[in-house]
Amino acid sequence: MNRSPLTVLADFIPYLWPVGDFATKRRVLLALSLLILHKVINVGVPLIYGQTVDLVAEKYFVLAALFAVVGAYAGARLLVQIFSEMMHFVFARVAQNSIRTLALATFRHLHKLSLRFHLDRQTGGLSRVIERGTKSIELLLTFLLFNIVPTILEILFVCLLFWWWFDWRYALASLLTIVVYSVYTISVTEWRIKFRRRMNEQDKQANTRAIDSLLNYETVKYFNAEEFEAQRYNSALRRYEDAAVKSRTSLSLLNIGQGVVIALGTISVMVLAGLDVAAGVLTIGLFASVNMYILQMYLPLNFLGTVYREIRQTLIDMEEMFALLAEGAEVSDVADAATLTVDDGAVEFRNVSFTYGRSTILENISFKVAGGKKCAIVGMSGAGKSTIARLLYRFYDPQSGAILINGQDIHTCTQHSVRACIGIVPQDTVLFNDTLLYNIRYGRADASEEEVRQVAEAADIANFIANLPEGYNTMVGERGLKLSGGEKQRVAIARALLKNPAIYLFDEATSALDSRTEKNIQQALNAISRTRTTLVIAHRLSTIVDADEIIVLADGKIAESGTHMQLLQQNGLYAGMWQRQNVESSGTQ
Repeated sequence: MNRSPLTVLADFIPYLWPVGDFATKRRVLLALSLLILHKVINVGVPLIYGQTVDLVAEKYFVLAALFAVVGAYAGARLLVQIFSEMMHFVFARVAQNSIRTLALATFRHLHKLSLRFHLDRQTGGLSRVIERGTKSIELLLTFLLFNIVPTILEILFVCLLFWWWFDWRYALASLLTIVVYSVYTISVTEWRIKFRRRMNEQDKQANTRAIDSLLNYETVKYFNAEEFEAQRYNSALRRYEDAAVKSRTSLSLLNIGQGVVIALGTISVMVLAGLDVAAGVLTIGLFASVNMYILQMYLPLNFLGTVYREIRQTLIDMEEMFALLAEGAEVSDVADAATLTVDDGAVEFRNVSFTYGRSTILENISFKVAGGKKCAIVGMSGAGKSTIARLLYRFYDPQSGAILINGQDIHTCTQHSVRACIGIVPQDTVLFNDTLLYNIRYGRADASEEEVRQVAEAADIANFIANLPEGYNTMVGERGLKLSGGEKQRVAIARALLKNPAIYLFDEATSALDSRTEKNIQQALNAISRTRTTLVIAHRLSTIVDADEIIVLADGKIAESGTHMQLLQQNGLYAGMWQRQNVESSGTQ
């Protein structure tokens, strides 16, 4: 949905005039005061210049008077320059503060949005929206404060001066020129807006395809798809090229029309001035003053057309950023949300149902995990195992039912406090493009290096790190691509251990490990989580035979539950899964 320019400006005003930030407000007011002084003095310059011309035109003139007039002219020019630079100096902090504040607000808001939003959007497109939006802020402020507002003020001052000092016809001719110019510029620019929007969309698609392809570099190589990816990227670039060409060619039409209007306006005023000189109403000096006023007013007006186009384009760029900020968070804290207090970390799902789109993922799920106990969740792919983890973390809220930790409904608690008490090792581990130390310490930012080493030992990755030339300062690459799947998983385990939570959540935590490493880490995890509530989402049933309870999911429902031995005795789904895995295991030996 397109937002009007006024709506976008209204959205931006709080960042330019922040509530409670009196220092910024003072800077804005001071900059505006300097702007007014700058324009008042600038309007007087042509009159001083005209007096200089009249003085020199006299056959005899006093040299001291010439020096005085020339000095006043030079002084006025200098003051115009000083006030202009002071205005830039004062406003620089305001502009940069607005950019930083809005960019930070967008960044924070994106983190508040639900997992569903990020699954539906593409990272490359989002980064492009933020990049264009933040750049457009500085352009908008520069154009508004240093071009649009000064030009409008100067036009008003000159028209008033024409009316009072010269003749009403000068003011009328100038105003008519400005009105025709403005109407033409706005009309054609609004017509051209669709080309800019199309350019933005194609630019976003091209950037998304480039980033997506580079992030999947290995997959591209696996399938010899370099040329295929290049053609996809070229297709997006070609659509951008077509939109850009239409935008540029339509600009030529606008520029020609603007030139015609300015030329006719200049001719009309100068003809009036020439006739008045011939009639003896104006002096040569005043004729020169009129000429300077025309240049002083119409040249910025000519630039104003370009500025208006740029402002409309920056507003389009900002429009997408504010649309992101207007995106509602699917999961949010309720009013007066409580801080979750954790004792033994007991977890309960009470009649929980969850639907994603049109698909029912979980239906009336109920189970309890006593504090300090280990519960495993198994089932076929798509049974809803990972959804339980996401609901516990409040990435989503269930449509019905309640999830409780220590008897407290997590829906009534702050998301921060809920997530603070849970440590997760996800199935698909993604690392930051930083050092091993940074990625492990992400579990607890204030952890000492000794604590990092201890969890690295427990995760069976300390020896691997010790053998690296850079040790813990080794960069892991984009999304951890410099590490193997098992190495990344061990970093994730170390990170979760460092967090030292009341509840552990292992989502196929050892799936990428070899059998020896898996056995070592499994022993470490069992020792560490012995006194912690532990939920294990498992595919390898051999890793959960010691669980206090095993829940078997099928079609979003709990089909079976019990201990390993109890489930084998039931000879149901779990027993069938166990038998198949044993057959597969023996077949690969």
